[in-house]
Amino acid sequence: MIPPQEASARRREIEDKLKQEEETLSFIRDSLEKSDQLTKNMVSILSSFESRLMKLENSIIPVHKQTENLQRLQENVEKTLSCLDHVISYYHVASDTEKIIREGPTGRLEEYLGSMAKIQKAVEYFQDNSPDSPELNKVKLLFERGKESLESEFRSLMTRHSKVVSPVLILDLISGEDELEVQEEVPLEHLPEGVLQDVIRISRWLVEYGRNQDFMNVYYQIRSSQLDRSIKGLKEHFRKSSSSSGVPYSPAIPNKRKDTPTKKPIKRPGTIRKAQNLLKQYSQHGLDGKKGGSNLIPLEGRDDTLDVETDAYIHCVSAFVRLAQSEYQLLMDVIPEHHQKKTFDSLIQDALDGLMLEGENIVSAARKAIIRHDFSAVLTVFPILRHLKQTKPEFDQVLQGTAANTKNKLPSLITSMETVGAKALEDFADNIKNDPDKEYNMPKDGTVHELTSNAILFLQQLLDFQETAGAMLASQVLGDTYNIPLDPRETSSTATSYSSEFSKRLLSTYICKVLGNLQLNLLSKSKVYEDPALSAIFLHNNYNYILKALEKSELIQLVAVTQKTAERSYREHIEQQIQTYQRSWLKVTDYIAEKNLPVFQPGVKLRDKERQMIKERFKGFNDGLEELCKIQKAWAIPDMEQRDKIRQAQKNIVRETYGAFLHRYGSVPFTKNPEKYIKYRVEQVGDMIDRLFDTSA
Repeated sequence: MIPPQEASARRREIEDKLKQEEETLSFIRDSLEKSDQLTKNMVSILSSFESRLMKLENSIIPVHKQTENLQRLQENVEKTLSCLDHVISYYHVASDTEKIIREGPTGRLEEYLGSMAKIQKAVEYFQDNSPDSPELNKVKLLFERGKESLESEFRSLMTRHSKVVSPVLILDLISGEDELEVQEEVPLEHLPEGVLQDVIRISRWLVEYGRNQDFMNVYYQIRSSQLDRSIKGLKEHFRKSSSSSGVPYSPAIPNKRKDTPTKKPIKRPGTIRKAQNLLKQYSQHGLDGKKGGSNLIPLEGRDDTLDVETDAYIHCVSAFVRLAQSEYQLLMDVIPEHHQKKTFDSLIQDALDGLMLEGENIVSAARKAIIRHDFSAVLTVFPILRHLKQTKPEFDQVLQGTAANTKNKLPSLITSMETVGAKALEDFADNIKNDPDKEYNMPKDGTVHELTSNAILFLQQLLDFQETAGAMLASQVLGDTYNIPLDPRETSSTATSYSSEFSKRLLSTYICKVLGNLQLNLLSKSKVYEDPALSAIFLHNNYNYILKALEKSELIQLVAVTQKTAERSYREHIEQQIQTYQRSWLKVTDYIAEKNLPVFQPGVKLRDKERQMIKERFKGFNDGLEELCKIQKAWAIPDMEQRDKIRQAQKNIVRETYGAFLHRYGSVPFTKNPEKYIKYRVEQVGDMIDRLFDTSA
């Protein structure tokens, strides 16, 4: 049981806490009442504010809408005024631009094109908005007049400023082809820069607005004419200059090159003169007028005009490639891309056709030359064909994109030249074989026959064109003719594409064939001579001429490709003919040969029969010696080395035999008049033989 004191204390404590809670509750109640009052006041204020806002909104929105409408109306008015001004301006275009259009674009292209732009817009406006308006016809007529003026200006600019490229500049342009060092590129300005820009602007306007392609025809006609005239001018310049000063070259920019080496002239094609010079080193006499004639026209007499024409044509081919490349660069700036190839095709036709026609004329002339056996004229085909083949890759690149007919012109010409060249080679070989043995055409002194010199000169000329000549032979499938197997490694799928080695073997076989035909013909011709000794001298001279000519050139190496023993064979033939010639002296030396001399005892008086025999021997020797020296003095051996060799050998034989005979019978009393029979001393006999083969002695 809780003591009373504690219960009393506990009660007081609880009462105190109760009192505190009541006070707190009273405070909370007062606070809620104040909060409610504040809330009521705030709601009242917000309601009042909302009411005022609604009143304000109802007042402002109508004003705003009215202001917005006014602004829209103002903008519409401004746009309308602007459109009216713009429309009105179209009605003034004709009057504003008529004077400019009438005066033309010359000297003020920028202003003129600006006026044309205004007229173009006016035409579009009236077409869209007032197609029946008389103003439309007015601006249309003005536009057409302006377009015609632009077309006329285009033609005028092209005509006035398109100049023929000078021959000197063309030569400078193509002279760098053979240069080892990189040379400064020669500038080629077809049109002044300012004029070119005007032409380009007019071209673009005509394409975009003029809807007219006639200017492209104007362009290619004018540029085609200039290209053609440039090439013809070069050809004419070359003809005039070559006759007096060789290659017509002079620097295009002399002032720039005073302190620098000038470019070398273009290498001229090999000509017959090179062969002549090499062979004349062997023997001047062998090429003089004393040799016999043949039915082949002499190569020596070839007119230098052929060389000039050949060189001129080769230069023109190179010039065409370079000028055509330059023309295409110019055309790319002026002509729209999708019309460039067609326009370029038309542009180059006249110049290209001129070159091809001249090439075909060369082929035709070569065919006629073959008929009359003038193979020197046919030689012009070789350098031209070689140059065409060398230039063909550049040709193909230049003509890329042109019509098939245009691309095929050069290959067709090359084929024609290969065909006529192969025909010339075959006919030449046949003519060497079948050259007639005409007695009146044979050299009286047994010197080199003209047939031999012609054949060697022709073969010598082929050295500069080994691959070209080999390709000619290969193009006619001459491998079968010469029994040369076609090695797949040496031939390609292309009919005219052969390896260098295969072409060399073909040409070597051909040269051997010509030399074989020549040897057979010379043997036949030698039979015309009644004197076997003169026949031997004739064959000796010709064989020696051939051998020396082969040795002094690369022909011997070319022959050796298929005939290893050719040189040795010729030396054997030459020695054989020398021996044949030496037998002609047997009728002289046989008189005094020991085997035919009478035998007698020294100190024993000779019988009449023995004295007579000795007299006959002396007389026979003297008469034979005099006769042979008289006859053989008029014969010729052009090669000094061979001439001295043959003289010396014969002199040794005769002097030895005669010396022994004279020693034996010179002091024998076989006659009362020894000077009648002993006419010559041994030295005199040697001197007489030393004068053989010397018509000037």
